[in-house]
Amino acid sequence: MVFKRLLGSLGVGGPSVDTVLDPGAVTPGGVLSGQVHLRGGNADFTIEHITLELVARVEAEQHDGESEGTAVFHRHVVGGNFRLGEGEQRSAPFSVPLPWETPVTELHGQGLGIALGVRTELGVAGAKDKGDLDPLAVRPLPVQEAILEALGQLGFGFKSADLELGHIRGTGQQLPFYQEIELTPPPPYAHQVNEVELTFLAGPGGMEVVLEADKRGGFFSEGHDALTRCTVSHHGVEQIDWNAEVEGWIRRLVEPRAGYGSHSSYGSQGAYGHGDDHGHGHRSGPGMGTAIAAGAAGLAVGVVGGMVAAEAVDEIGDFFEGEEEGDEG
Repeated sequence: MVFKRLLGSLGVGGPSVDTVLDPGAVTPGGVLSGQVHLRGGNADFTIEHITLELVARVEAEQHDGESEGTAVFHRHVVGGNFRLGEGEQRSAPFSVPLPWETPVTELHGQGLGIALGVRTELGVAGAKDKGDLDPLAVRPLPVQEAILEALGQLGFGFKSADLELGHIRGTGQQLPFYQEIELTPPPPYAHQVNEVELTFLAGPGGMEVVLEADKRGGFFSEGHDALTRCTVSHHGVEQIDWNAEVEGWIRRLVEPRAGYGSHSSYGSQGAYGHGDDHGHGHRSGPGMGTAIAAGAAGLAVGVVGGMVAAEAVDEIGDFFEGEEEGDEG
């Protein structure tokens, strides 16, 4: 699906911009391509720059609860320094490399409730206009999909997904936020944990997998969080028995002696701790009403609450529009 959405222009009679992304979802660390279409206004204008911003809806922990806002996590200049004549039409093709930690927004073509957008900024005569916004669809990397499939085959179900502002200490995290995928445990682990939270931190050389369990308390102990971190490679994904690998991670996570601090890279152990910049742990927040049911084919995504793909796109667009109106006010 090609998203075309003209949201504004640089005043009455000014040039307008329409960014069209190439069809299909992209992958973290991949290339986002498309074209920026410009139409001249009622006079000649100098286009100083055309800049694409990658923006995300994020949640932030505050003293009085959680709040939502937008975060720009990548900017890329795709053109500029030319004269756009009156009524002239011009197109600027682009190929923008995505950050490796770009969140995953869909699995098997169904949305996870993560709102990402590509916003086009046009610089004209010293003024800036964020005139065009397009939803960005990101599918998992092969290693991410393999891990999610394994979790599904082990019986874990999808609860929600969100983006948390902050950093996970002890990791190589680059973006100002991280993605949490909340999973419900299968029967063999349901008496030990309430939920498991999954975070992918991908990079060109491999990927860190952060797993945190909200462990249930017993007769003589209170509930607490347990965490493990694993490092995996992008290569040889098809040669790994991911069901066995992931089950080993989960067992280390939920076994009685597991706690804050276990780490593995296909079996090695080390120390680890995490939290955001405000000292909070690996927190979770409300999703957008999606659910993943575990099955023999892995995690299969189903959208509940009557929200179909088109409605989800509208909601994402409305959210970012509301943010922009707030900025202007």
